Amino acid sequence: MSSVLDRRSAPPAGTARPVPPRRRTRLLALPEARWALAATALFLLALPVHLLDGPAWLWGTLFAATYVTGGWEPGWEGVKALKDRTLDVDLLMVVAALGAAAIGQVLDGALLIVIFAASGALEAVATARTADSVRGLLDLAPTTATRLLPDGTEETVDTERLAVGDTVLVRPGERIGADGRVLDGASEVDQATITGEPLPVPRRSGDEVFAGTVNGTGALRVRVGRDPSDSVIARIVRMVEEASGTKAPTQLFVERIEQRYSVAMVVATLAVFTVPLAFGDSLSSALLRAMTFMIVASPCAVVLSTMPPLLSAIANAGRHGVLAKSAVVMERLGEVDTVALDKTGTLTEGTPQVTDVCPLPGSGLGEDALLALAAAAEHPSEHPLARAVVTAARERGLPLAAVDGFTSTPGQGVSATVDGHRIVVGAPLRPADGDTAHREAVAALEEAGRTAVVVLRDGAPVGVLGIADRLRPDAAATVAALTRLTGRTPVLLTGDNARAAERVAAEVGITDVRPGLLPQDKVAAVAEWQARGRKVLVVGDGVNDAPALAAAHCGIAMGKAGSDLALETADAVVVRDELAAVPSVVCLSRTARRLVLQNLVVAGAFIVVLVAWDLIGTLPLPLGVAGHEGSTVIVGLNGLRLLRGAAWPRPTEDTV
Repeated sequence: MSSVLDRRSAPPAGTARPVPPRRRTRLLALPEARWALAATALFLLALPVHLLDGPAWLWGTLFAATYVTGGWEPGWEGVKALKDRTLDVDLLMVVAALGAAAIGQVLDGALLIVIFAASGALEAVATARTADSVRGLLDLAPTTATRLLPDGTEETVDTERLAVGDTVLVRPGERIGADGRVLDGASEVDQATITGEPLPVPRRSGDEVFAGTVNGTGALRVRVGRDPSDSVIARIVRMVEEASGTKAPTQLFVERIEQRYSVAMVVATLAVFTVPLAFGDSLSSALLRAMTFMIVASPCAVVLSTMPPLLSAIANAGRHGVLAKSAVVMERLGEVDTVALDKTGTLTEGTPQVTDVCPLPGSGLGEDALLALAAAAEHPSEHPLARAVVTAARERGLPLAAVDGFTSTPGQGVSATVDGHRIVVGAPLRPADGDTAHREAVAALEEAGRTAVVVLRDGAPVGVLGIADRLRPDAAATVAALTRLTGRTPVLLTGDNARAAERVAAEVGITDVRPGLLPQDKVAAVAEWQARGRKVLVVGDGVNDAPALAAAHCGIAMGKAGSDLALETADAVVVRDELAAVPSVVCLSRTARRLVLQNLVVAGAFIVVLVAWDLIGTLPLPLGVAGHEGSTVIVGLNGLRLLRGAAWPRPTEDTV
């Protein structure tokens, strides 16, 4: 009985793995997020009690719980790091917070604990979501395939068992199980997950196909050309994992500074305590001086120098439909000096549209009549081109006649009887079969980068339709704004054909066009620029863009049309269909970076003056606390300026 049930439940050949609707890690499943949430809640409960002079035992208990929930994990990790003779800044922050509490600055220390706990939680969430997206990409590949044996029989096998040279049968609607070449058959294959092309491409004998792409209406026999572990989809997964696992130069630099500062802080604090004791100072006096030094040298203001401007910029960008995944991302966006744009779904809307309706002379048809005739014949078809024709007719309010005898030929088109006439809608005729007007209309549309679709009535051509992916209305303005910001015109990286890519590039003002690229080709282009020292921003939307998004200095995904993997791999997501938000968020990042620099100068100046005062003279503890808190307030308020709506740069502003 179990074997029968197993066979019934097994998916048919060529189907993808069953996937739950959402494969994202739940926020509260992460321990970092749970502890940060608990610390924040306890802090918010204690704050009003403390400010309103409530019972000390109550706010003291709540603040103590804040220290424990938010600080125990980074503190414990810091203690364990000491075994490797490493002193990280997280442990230093916990010690500074405890030092602040020891001299009565419980609120200041608790706030510091909450900031660091929240930062660790955001980093954990981003890491988990990226891992989820990579696992989701693996589900694009089917688990089984139909292998043809030498005697002509079929067997269903796991795709992992396919070997180079095997022949597989791919039926209509199935996902292709391995990279290879078509031996026999004709169909259209949706390759959007690999190349980003908006339309299915015809595939016949000798053409290359990729694992994970979707077969159309025809059957194909495919000879396996690569081991499943080396397929294009598998290589995409590996590239995303490798690029996501690397550390940015800024992160490495910060880690080095943290280590040196931590060691210097501990050594200096011990020196401030022990040296006066050696010269006969009293224990209470030496301890007070050391505690004062701990407070005034504490990097609270330095920490707030960075976070408020960047977090305020993140909040402002979020209100305008751009989600930056971390403060590091918001900072790095302002560093970019080279921009690479995808075409389909980024510069264009990502869906085919009828752009031209061209009745031929002598046909006796106007534009509406020609479009209605073609839409009636295409109505039963599920092909994307057919849907574009039907949608165009409906937008004009044209009635569609009933059809008989509908047939569809993969790679050729459809035919049907409409009002007593045999109507064929499909690929252009061969030069010998078409008249001059037909050839000229097709040539003009193809020269303009359109896909030409010919309409025949009773065997004679009566019109030609032009279909193309529509350009976003803000594409040209976005390219111009990015050119002003970076000093370089953006580059177009696309898997689409050269003619369509060059047409789009010409319309938006791009001169460097690189068509026909697979995902690894896009990564190679990004790597080449970055090897020259450039900071590359990649803007894309599809699975095929994910490796380049991960490999770039910064990646932005278009959210409305974007794939799950692109959205999770990218550093920032444009939730709305507003391409003009890309230069705006880059401009906002540059403003935030300037405020960070201002804050660091202010915080550094306060620390230097207060520390020198404490070491050279006698800095009263209340004055030291006031100076420390004053610098913290100044840099905090300066950073919060970016919360204002006016801080968001408008797409038409010529700001850099």
